[in-house]
Amino acid sequence: MKQALFFDMHSDGSVQCLLCPHQCHIQPGRRGTCKVRLNEGGRLFAENYGRISGMHSDPIEKKPLYHFHPGKRIFSIGTMGCNLRCLFCQNFEISQCGVGDTTYLREYSPEDMLRTALAQSGNIGIAYTYNEPTVWYEFMMDVSKLSVQHGLKNVMVTNGFIAPEPLEELLATMHAFNVDLKAFTESFYKNQAGAALEPVKRTLKHIRSAERHLEITNLVIPGLNDDPGTFEEMIRWIAGELGSSTVLHLSKYHPDYKSRISETPVSTLLNLFVIAKKHLDYVYLGNVNVGTKGNDTVCAGCGSVLVERTGYNTGIRALNQDGKCSRCGKESGIIMN
Repeated sequence: MKQALFFDMHSDGSVQCLLCPHQCHIQPGRRGTCKVRLNEGGRLFAENYGRISGMHSDPIEKKPLYHFHPGKRIFSIGTMGCNLRCLFCQNFEISQCGVGDTTYLREYSPEDMLRTALAQSGNIGIAYTYNEPTVWYEFMMDVSKLSVQHGLKNVMVTNGFIAPEPLEELLATMHAFNVDLKAFTESFYKNQAGAALEPVKRTLKHIRSAERHLEITNLVIPGLNDDPGTFEEMIRWIAGELGSSTVLHLSKYHPDYKSRISETPVSTLLNLFVIAKKHLDYVYLGNVNVGTKGNDTVCAGCGSVLVERTGYNTGIRALNQDGKCSRCGKESGIIMN
């Protein structure tokens, strides 16, 4: 355990966690919504500090990040816990429990993580992923501060449910984000995830204003967030507030955890893809095989294929090292170096 950042102590021994918008008021011996931040002796501690549930060398496209060092690999790590309660969570074995609920965790120091990352062949950095990195903020910060000193990139795969001050501090060491924008209604966030939409929108705008690389994932769930009208409202907001070049990944849902809704029809994803492409330059399809549609990166200027993808196999085509189309010179927003 390590003493947490961002909390207030009260005279009755309770603490208030200030890390995320839940702002949990936690009594002695109790934990916050995330199940991993513990009030012990009137102070808040991160129980999951350095308690690793998984580490792998992954293609950067698996995060998913398609416009950030395409074709490269990144060392990925995760711990336990989450500040959301998504009924459809596909990583519930590590996100919906605390460190005392499993026996397979191994403990590592930030220096251990750095050494392991540096030893990976062709590795560009470290991705904080698998479960929500916000709830292991302290370990993520310690590792990311070390990694930037050694020229590594830092990537956060997140639900975006974080308070402004912690996010601002994190921006100093984080190079890229993939934010899961789960839906565009408060009712969805309240009933399906135990959270709220507005803080996530605020996070997205904060990241964009800080000029960090940003991509968005939207998991399409039949009957819950696939209404074409509401979906287009979301797309218009993304284009208007974050820019039409914002990268969007539409991902196919399958039943998991407490959700028994049938998997997303391919036809639904294709229909939403058409809607999104009316407003956004770069839209991709995930967890579904529909040929080249929704996989390749196509120049928004001349239509040339910039990056060709088959699964996680990536081929650079009409793309310069400065991220511009080699045929028409249009900027793609792809970070190559």
